[in-house]
Amino acid sequence: MNRSKLAIAIAYGLAASVGATGVQAQNQEQEQTKRKKIEEVVVTATKREESLQDVPIAVSAMTTETLNQLGVSNFEDYVLQMPGVTAGGSGPGQNTVYIRGVASTTPNLTTAGVAGLAPNVAFYLDEQPLSQPGRNLDVYAADLARVEVLSGPQGTLFGASSQAGNVRLITNKPDLSGSYGYVKLGAGFVEDGDSDSKIEGMVNVPLSENFAIRAVAYADSKGGYIDNVPGTIDASESARFRPAGTIRENGVPVSDQRAGFQSTADLSDVTFLTADNNSLVEEDFNETDYQGIRLSARWDINEKWSALVSHQQQDLDADGVFFADPDLGDLEVQRFSPDRLEDTFDNTSWTVEGLIGDLELVYTGAYTDRDTDQTVDYTDYLFVGQYLPYYICDGSVTYPGSAAPSGTCQPPNLFVDSNSETEVQTHEIRVSTDPGKAFRLTAGGFYRDLELKERNDFTYPGSENAVLFGQIGFSPNFPQMTGYTSDPGPFPEGVIFRNDIKRTDEQFGLFGEGTYDFNEEFSLTVGARYYDIEVDFEGSANSSFCNGFQEDADAFGTDISDLYNADGEYEFIGTCDTSRHIVYTQGQSVADILATDPALSEAQANQIFNALNAPDKAATDGVIFKLTGQWRPNDAQLFYATVSEGFRPGLLNRPGGAQGPNNFTVPFELDTDEVTNYEVGIKSDFFDNTFRLNASLFFVDIEKLQTTIFDPSITNLFFSDNAADAEVLGIEGDFVWAPPVDGLTIAGAFSLLDTEITDVLTPTNDVRQGDELAFAPDFQGNIRARYEWPFMDTGLTAHVMPSISWSSEQFSDIIVINRAEIDSWTMASLTAGVSATNWSAELFIDNLTDERAEIARNFVFDRQQITYARPRTVGVRATFHF
Repeated sequence: MNRSKLAIAIAYGLAASVGATGVQAQNQEQEQTKRKKIEEVVVTATKREESLQDVPIAVSAMTTETLNQLGVSNFEDYVLQMPGVTAGGSGPGQNTVYIRGVASTTPNLTTAGVAGLAPNVAFYLDEQPLSQPGRNLDVYAADLARVEVLSGPQGTLFGASSQAGNVRLITNKPDLSGSYGYVKLGAGFVEDGDSDSKIEGMVNVPLSENFAIRAVAYADSKGGYIDNVPGTIDASESARFRPAGTIRENGVPVSDQRAGFQSTADLSDVTFLTADNNSLVEEDFNETDYQGIRLSARWDINEKWSALVSHQQQDLDADGVFFADPDLGDLEVQRFSPDRLEDTFDNTSWTVEGLIGDLELVYTGAYTDRDTDQTVDYTDYLFVGQYLPYYICDGSVTYPGSAAPSGTCQPPNLFVDSNSETEVQTHEIRVSTDPGKAFRLTAGGFYRDLELKERNDFTYPGSENAVLFGQIGFSPNFPQMTGYTSDPGPFPEGVIFRNDIKRTDEQFGLFGEGTYDFNEEFSLTVGARYYDIEVDFEGSANSSFCNGFQEDADAFGTDISDLYNADGEYEFIGTCDTSRHIVYTQGQSVADILATDPALSEAQANQIFNALNAPDKAATDGVIFKLTGQWRPNDAQLFYATVSEGFRPGLLNRPGGAQGPNNFTVPFELDTDEVTNYEVGIKSDFFDNTFRLNASLFFVDIEKLQTTIFDPSITNLFFSDNAADAEVLGIEGDFVWAPPVDGLTIAGAFSLLDTEITDVLTPTNDVRQGDELAFAPDFQGNIRARYEWPFMDTGLTAHVMPSISWSSEQFSDIIVINRAEIDSWTMASLTAGVSATNWSAELFIDNLTDERAEIARNFVFDRQQITYARPRTVGVRATFHF
C-alpha cells in the first residue's frame, strides 16, 4: 500500500471512530441539547464596518475560522469555495477571476501583460486595489480576518475594475489587547505526485498602551503532479502547411482565409529535423514555493486618530506548467523548453483615520513594486504561426519561387523569456458622516498610477542554423529607437521578435454614496462616481523579418512610440527596403500618400492614413450611478432592489491599424465596456437565528464587451476588440443552518447562470450570436457539514467535516477558433481532528475521489491545455497558539 492509500485508510478510520464516539456522546446528552445560533459576520463592503445581514449588497464572506477549517492558502483555494466566482489562467500568479459569468476570453497573456485587458473584477488587499493587467497578484492567504466577495458592479465605491464585483482579502490588524501568536504546520502527499510542506507563524505584541505590531511569516512548498513526458515534433506540423478544411481539436475547421501559405506544396524534398525533449523529461515537474512576510504596526495617536502601516514581501517560484494535454496520458504534457516563473512583490500600505467633529476622515495609500521573470515554452505557436518556418527553415523551403520547396527545417523548439516590472501607487481620501443618523454619506476621491515595463524575447534557436540567401542565420537586430526601449540591443542570438513596451495607466475618480432612512423599515441609497482614465503605450514590437537580406532591415515591426503620439507624423516600416522609409504627416490624404510612394498598395496607404489619425492615448471619462432601495420589515429580514452600473476602461492595441481579411482593421483604441445590473435580494434569518439564507436574482446587460483575440490571419500580436453585447440572467445564494443537533453546522452556496451573446460587434466572423459567455457555468454549488463534540472525557473537542463542490460545463472563450468546452466536475473533501484550548490537529483529504476537475482550458494555439484542480491530496495540519 502506497503512502497516499495508507493515509486515506487512516482518515476513513479516524472519521469512523470519531463519528461513533460522537453518536454515543449525542445519545448521552440529547436531553441537554441546545441549538447554536449563527454568529454575526462583520464586513466592510460599503467601506464601513457593518453586519453582513445589514448590507443591501450580495456579499459572501469566509471568516478566519472558515478559512482555517477549509485549509485555504492561495488563490485557487478560495475561488473554488465560492459559487458564481470562476477563474481562468494557467497556474500560480497567472490567473484572472470572474464573477457572475461576465467574461469573454481565455487569459493567455502570461507573456503579454502590457496587452492585458483591465480586470473586470477588482482584487483588493485591505483598502488597496491590487488588480493588474494580464496577471493578478497571487497573495498568500496568511493571517486573514476574512475573504469578502462582492458580486455585481461596485464601481461607485471601488472604481473601474469593479465592473462585475470585488474579491477582497482583509488581514488581521495589530491588536492592543495583549501579546499572542500561533504556529501552523502542515504536510501532505499528492496522489501519484510530490509532497507538500508548510509552516506559518504570527506574533502580535503591544509595545505600549497605544502602539502594537503584528508579524506574519510563511513558507509553503506545494508538490508537483504534472509529468513532462517524452515526445518529438517538427515543423511539418506548422500552420503554414495546413490545408483549409482541417478540423481543429475543438471541432472548428480551418477556413479558406486561414489555409497555410504552402498547404498545397510538395514537401518531399524538405528535411524536417525534430525537436526532442528527452533532456527535460521529468515527473511531477510543476512545483510551487510561496515565501513571504507581512509586518504591520498600529498607532492610536489619541482618542480620535489612529494610523496603520503594513509591509508585505512575497516570493513565488514555480517550475513546469499547471496544465495537461488530454491527448496524452493522465496529467501529462510535452514541453520542449524549460518553463519557470519567479514572481516577487513588495507592497507597502498606510491608513490614517480619525474624527473631525462628527465626520470620520480616512486617508489610505499604497505602493506596490512587482517583478516577474518567466520562461515559457512557445513551441505550440507552431500550430498557428504561418511565418514560423520562414525563421527556422532554409530560404529555399519558404521562398522557393517556381521550384518545389527543398532544404532543411530546423527543430521548432521555441521559448519566450519574459521580464516585467510593475509599479503601482494608489491614494484615496474619503469622509463619512455619523452612521447613526437618518442620512449618512460616504464620499471621497481616488487616484491610481500604474507603470508596467515588459520585455518579451521570442527565441527561435533553429533560426541560428537556417540558410538564408547565402548566409547562415539572421543578421543582428535592434529595437525601434523612436521612443522607449529598455535595452539598446542588439537582440540576443536566436531572438526573432522582441516586444519592449512601457504601459502607463492613470486613473482619477470622485465618488459618493448617500443613504436616507425614511423610517425604521425603508431606506434609499444613491451613489455615483466620476472617472477619468488614460492608458498610454511606448516602445516597439520589432521583428527580424527581412534580416536575412540585410542587417537590421527595421521592417514589419510596430513602432508604438511613433504610432501613438501627438506630433501628427508617422513612419511606415512595412517594407524590406530601408530606402523607402518615409515620414508621413497628418493631413495627407490616401491619394497624397500613394503619390508620395507609388509602390504602396491601397491597403498600405489606408493603413498609413489611419495611423496618422491614431489617438495619443486611450482616454475615457464619465459618470456611473447606483440606486438601491431596502425594506427591513423586522430585525431578521432585509429585502433590497438595486440598479447599478459598472465599467472597464479601454486600451490601445499594439498592432493598431493592421489590415486583416474581410476589410477588418485592428482598432487603435478599445472602447470602454459597460454593464448595467438589475438585482433584487434578500438577507434573512429564521428560527431564532438558527437558519440564514441570503440570495439574489439579477439581470446584467453588457454593452461592447471587451475581448482579447489572437488570430495570425490578421496579425501576429494579441489585440483586443469590443466583440459583442451580451446578457446574463442569474440567481445565487448561500445558507448556514444550525440544526437541532448540538455541535452540527451545515453551510452551502449555489449559483445558476444563463448567459447569451445578443449582438455581434467585431467583424471577424469569430463571435456567434446566441453563444454562452466564457467561464460562465450554468450551475455551481457547494455544501459542507461540520460536527463537533466533546471527545470522551479528555477535555478535547473532536470534529469531522465532509464537503462537496460541483460545477457544470462552461466554455473558455467567445472567439470561436479559440473556444473549447470545459467539462463539468464534482469534488469532495474530508477533514477530521481534535482541538484543545491552545492547539488543534487534523487529518484532511482534498479531492477525495481524485476527480480531474477542469478549472480552465486554453485553445489559443490550437492545442488543448487543461488546467486541473490538484489531485487527491492527503495530509495533516496542526496549529499551536501561545
